[in-house]
Amino acid sequence: MKITFPHMGNTYIVAKSLLDDLGIDYVIPSFNNKKALETGTKYAPEMACLPLKMNLGNYIEAYKKGADTVLIVGGCGPCRFGYYCEMSREILQDNGYDMDVLTLELPNGDIKEFLRRIKKLTGGFNIYKILKVIKNTIMVAKKVDDLERLTFKFRPIEIKKGSVDKIYTGFQNKVLEAKGSGEILKLIEKTKNQILRLEIDKKINPIKIGIVGEIYTTIDYFTSFNIEKTLGNMGVEVDRAITISDWIIEHIVKNILPIKKDDGFKIAAKPYLGAMIGGHAQETIGNTVIYANKNYDGVIQIYPLTCMPEIVAESILPSIERDLGFPILTLIIDELTGEAGYMTRVEAFIDLLEKRRERTEVGNEIALSGS
Repeated sequence: MKITFPHMGNTYIVAKSLLDDLGIDYVIPSFNNKKALETGTKYAPEMACLPLKMNLGNYIEAYKKGADTVLIVGGCGPCRFGYYCEMSREILQDNGYDMDVLTLELPNGDIKEFLRRIKKLTGGFNIYKILKVIKNTIMVAKKVDDLERLTFKFRPIEIKKGSVDKIYTGFQNKVLEAKGSGEILKLIEKTKNQILRLEIDKKINPIKIGIVGEIYTTIDYFTSFNIEKTLGNMGVEVDRAITISDWIIEHIVKNILPIKKDDGFKIAAKPYLGAMIGGHAQETIGNTVIYANKNYDGVIQIYPLTCMPEIVAESILPSIERDLGFPILTLIIDELTGEAGYMTRVEAFIDLLEKRRERTEVGNEIALSGS
């Protein structure tokens, strides 16, 4: 068995840590690119959303490098992601790519079935080894997310522009050579210290934007046109509520263990969307309200064309924008999206936020002088 898995931002680091520690052979596809998207688009149904198309491109490239099994996570609810395991298997088989697709999820709360899939993956079953590997994998996921957040904070205030990008890009390439969770964690710590040593301008008070939306298009760099990096280099501090480690903990670990889930976004979303309708729609609504209450300057929603839960969320966001006086920009992405038009909208949104902040600051100064 030779495993592969789809790219989605830094998930390749987490998957690599897991498979290295389990001693399983694997193939990492090339970082997402135009060729992979074109390949996936060729085989996917026309109205399938972009994540499926990109995933298929990853699988087919890995197949040509010797992979015979795909490892993915599952989904539930109206979001079509829950069907992607079977869809991918059928599409690959129909087009001559003989690959098995293994889904790591807790099917209907059935722990025995989850453990059976783990056993199939490892070729055996040692509960103590599995638990240790899972613990280390979660640690890697959390540390990678923390490192990424650090880049979000340092980009807009670094004195020598491009320093964060140089360090972080180096990390993403070097981690491919690291073996196992131990080496990966050491590399993360080393990279963190490099960023912390950079010269920064503490006087800068950057525009702050929250990123919400469908998990794949918000986390994956290629798919979102590196929006977080671009915004950071424009002097904007970003935050993304949805992360890889949060997904693993909330949707896998807490479905296995009797641990209370984080329902902060549900409470925040309740006046606008009081029920889970699939995908990350409720999180999009709740996190937008949270960002507004934290005095962020605005929010950008990103989702793939035809994503049903995010379409519902988009229809609700104008109510939040009106009620809270909070600017929101929605970006919809598919394989035909052009970067130039996309970035023009982003730049215009930043201009709007800057002018809005200037008006607020002038208004505050007038109020203070009048008192």
